[in-house]
Amino acid sequence: MPTNLPQFRYHPDPVRTGMFEASSEECLCCGKSRGHIYVGPVYGEEELQEALCPWCIKDGSAAKKMGASFADDQFLLQAKLPKAVVDEVHLRTPAFFSWQSERWLAHCGDACAFLGDASAQDLAKATETTKQLWRESHKLKEEDWNHMLKGYQPRGHNAFYKFVCLHCDQILFGWDCS
Repeated sequence: MPTNLPQFRYHPDPVRTGMFEASSEECLCCGKSRGHIYVGPVYGEEELQEALCPWCIKDGSAAKKMGASFADDQFLLQAKLPKAVVDEVHLRTPAFFSWQSERWLAHCGDACAFLGDASAQDLAKATETTKQLWRESHKLKEEDWNHMLKGYQPRGHNAFYKFVCLHCDQILFGWDCS
């Protein structure tokens, strides 16, 4: 049984973010029990929830054989990212849970790396640039940022998702509400 999970450029620690769990279940795509199974959001023609291994996601087998897709590609397409980047996130990268459709962030002409739910400390330490990018993205004001932080808890009804640009290390926050 493989011990090292495949690496995902745009989702560097899917075990920590809760998208892969240890499991003896067989992958519906390859038929192997590889020690981990994907428990995150997946879209396909048949039920694929908790049915795919990390390796079939990474190599594109799940997308090709099972018609699986993961993160919504709409926002990446709107960001006018190269097709190869959009396809990698949409078809070969574990997604993440959000209240609405997940919105994968982009910066410097590339998709950002998803780091998980933002902590209250992440938000409190946000730079002015990070806050400004968030306000611009959501067409909100500074007082809106401050209002959203009151009583914030990860995985709550007011959700912030932490991303980092792979080129300039800029921290960005996705945001969603129940």
